[in-house]
This record gives sequence, structure tokens and C-alpha cells, in this order.
Amino acid sequence: MSTNPIGIFDSGVGGTSIWKEIQLLLPNENSIYLADSRNAPYGPKGKNAIIDLCVKNTEYLLQRNCKLIVVACNTATTNAIDYLRQTYNIPFIGIEPAIKPAALQTKTNAVGILATEGTLSSELFSKTSNLFASHVLVVEQNGNGIVELIESGKLYSPEMESLLHLYLEPMIKANIDYLVLGCTHYPYLIPLLINILPNHVRIIDSGEAVAKQTKSILTQNNLLNQKKLTTKHFFFTNGDPAILKSLLGQKHHVEDRYF
Repeated sequence: MSTNPIGIFDSGVGGTSIWKEIQLLLPNENSIYLADSRNAPYGPKGKNAIIDLCVKNTEYLLQRNCKLIVVACNTATTNAIDYLRQTYNIPFIGIEPAIKPAALQTKTNAVGILATEGTLSSELFSKTSNLFASHVLVVEQNGNGIVELIESGKLYSPEMESLLHLYLEPMIKANIDYLVLGCTHYPYLIPLLINILPNHVRIIDSGEAVAKQTKSILTQNNLLNQKKLTTKHFFFTNGDPAILKSLLGQKHHVEDRYF
């Protein structure tokens, strides 16, 4: 099973930010990526609907013999990963906003979190925030509209810049020194965020930590691919293949025949 692929799914193209970190750390691993762009964003959907979508994605990846599945979506993780772990006999790696390191390292006692509605309202986020960030001011902002703009190919657009200025203004006024990105789409915003935020604000996302956890779980289960063969990566989307390809680069083939 060690040569079997790692499965990765997200509510669209954002999880490619996680895929890139995993490939950087684990270059011998094969992978299959699912972009459920037709149903993006997951945030406004109810918990039961999110679980149903995650089950559909998981079933597809299991049919392709994936040895481990990365739920490369904060909303899907916070709402569905417990159900997935209880239902399927395969390791799952989840993602949640990195509120803990921000709360522990802040010097201004104020941190910002930009996330989707589904993540901010989840029980898991509330539990993590109460556990690690009860002593600091946490400025939460629902990133409504950001995912939709990225999924429609408007990452670097006037609409996106206007939205980010609107969302970041209260955080800047609160004197945050850390901004936590609580959606896997959001690392693609970093060049825009750097231009808007004061120089002292550090931006934290979960990509590197997820890659390290993936390696750890593969190692524990004797599933690391030690064979240095040519790796294969398959990308499937039920949205516009051109948008997914624009984030991956032209060398990767994207298919739009997935569900």
C-alpha cells in the first residue's frame, strides 16, 4: 500500500495550497486531488450537508485506492472529520485555524482570524479558541465572498482588494500582530494581504503543519513511499479546469469528469 496515492479534497481549488506543502515535504508520494468547486463554499451549508459532501469525496478517493485522506478544508474538518474517522478505516488528516501559535506569540494581545462562516461557527473552533486564546482579543472576520471570487478566477481583482480592505480594517484598528488564515483558499491572498497589513503583522496558515502531520501519520502506519519512481498526480474538478490549472501550473493535467 505504500505506493498508493494520498487523497486530498477541498470545497474547490484552495486545498492546492496544502497539496503544494505536502509535495514539498514528501516528493515521493503519489496523489489525487478533488476540487468540489460546484459546491463551494462549504461554509454557509449546514453540518449534515457538509458531512454528505465529505462522504461523497471520501468514497471517490477510496475507489481510487488512496492510503490516507487529507481533508484540505477547514469547514469540512471542523464539521465532518469526526464522522469520517468513525466511519472509515483509513487515516484522515484534518485542518483547523492555527489560533494556538498566534495566541501564544502575540505581543499586542490581539490576533485576527479570517475564516469561513462554517469554521467560525463550529464547535471545534470554539473549543480551540477558548482553550488557547481566552486571554487575548480575537478579532474574527467571516471572509464571505472570498472563496467565490477565487473560484471564479478573480483572485487579483478590484473586487477582491475592496473586500480585503473592508475585512482587515477592524483588525488593523485593534492592533493585531498576527493574522490567522482559516481557509485553505486564503494563502493565495498573501501577496494582497502583505500590501494592506502593517509591516509588523505576521500571517499564519496551516499548510506546513498539515504536511508534517501527514508525514508523521504515514510513518506511524508504515505507509511512506520509499520507492523513488516517477510520481503521478491526478487532479479532478467539477468546476472550471482552467482556474485549478492556473494555481497548479501548466505541467499538471486537470480533468473535469469527476462527479
